[in-house]
Amino acid sequence: MNKYLDIAPEVAAALEAGKSVVALESTIISHGMPYPQNVETALAVEQIIRDNGAVPATIAIIGGRLKAGLRRDEIEYLGKQGHAVAKASRRDLPVLVARGADGACTVTTTMMIAHMAGISVFATGGIGGVHRGAETTMDISADLEELAQTPVMVVCAGAKSILDLGLTLEYLETKGVPVIGYGTEELPAFYTRSSGFRVDYRVDTPEELAAAFAAQRGMGLKNGMLVTNPIPEEYSMDKASIDAAIDAAVAEAEEKGIRGKQTTPFLLAKISEITGGNSLASNIQLVFNNARLAAQTAVALCK
Repeated sequence: MNKYLDIAPEVAAALEAGKSVVALESTIISHGMPYPQNVETALAVEQIIRDNGAVPATIAIIGGRLKAGLRRDEIEYLGKQGHAVAKASRRDLPVLVARGADGACTVTTTMMIAHMAGISVFATGGIGGVHRGAETTMDISADLEELAQTPVMVVCAGAKSILDLGLTLEYLETKGVPVIGYGTEELPAFYTRSSGFRVDYRVDTPEELAAAFAAQRGMGLKNGMLVTNPIPEEYSMDKASIDAAIDAAVAEAEEKGIRGKQTTPFLLAKISEITGGNSLASNIQLVFNNARLAAQTAVALCK
């Protein structure tokens, strides 16, 4: 047991009994949407996982402790604190822990802490990736490096469409990360179901996903697996409209000199503003959809 890690009693009991557990990130709570919608969404996602036969483990850093599984009051605390909580990637963990500080976990740190706790499946919204213009800025999300070295299955709606999706796929290929489309041969683009880029493989059932991940673990491969699950058709946004909103948000970020870890929260908030909140509603629905698939896959994996 990692001495910095606290596993919630319900999560520890499920792991001990060989039952299904699904990890969830906490950046979506503190940085992804306003209070109280953030808390309501986080609790709804946990309930979806329970309804599909698994135990949820929302992951965060509270008081310098790595938490695998949060109480309701801890989720409420993160939701109310919002941006006052640090957005914690791999490089931030040592200082936050040493200072006894709080941190909202990104895809990267959720994967890390899930793996420490023995949790193999993680549901999120969308992963980070290679940012537009990265050939000059070198702005590449740590999520891609974590997928290259941490054996956790990440279920998402593709890479966020604010990114360079082609270069993101190239980077994942270089790192040997399987990119699997659930019910699709095309990479979903977060708010929309298609991007014009092909994934490595298509699978059509949670059982197929579980079998592929079990084979990867059985061979002792140390990388993660990325499952891209398209947003449900009824919540998918018009591609031309969302692309225009993204272009406007990216231009404003460049004009204001926004860089690094502040980029994604700024762009998502600005896109929500431009689309009159429609993008936020789509974001919530795709997270629900990913939680459902992750729970079903975790159940199949345990079998």
